[in-house]
Amino acid sequence: MDFEETMKINLEFDKAREVKDIVSQVYEALKVKGYDPISQIVGYLLSGDPTYITSYNGARGNITKIERAELLEELVKNYIKNI
Repeated sequence: MDFEETMKINLEFDKAREVKDIVSQVYEALKVKGYDPISQIVGYLLSGDPTYITSYNGARGNITKIERAELLEELVKNYIKNI
């Protein structure tokens, strides 16, 4: 490792990874509990009401760690990237 170089931290990548991990975990928790994950996540995004997300496996607490605007931004970025 070269200690003469300054390390750069990519916070945007870290945030994108965090959002991806949380959305995946929430999606799986909703599926396990028998909900339609897409409908429940959309309901949460539109209303801001965290009760759309199950508390199973910490999903509700995890999704509220991310601002809804950040969550929407990451979802739109990924959608556009994949069209």
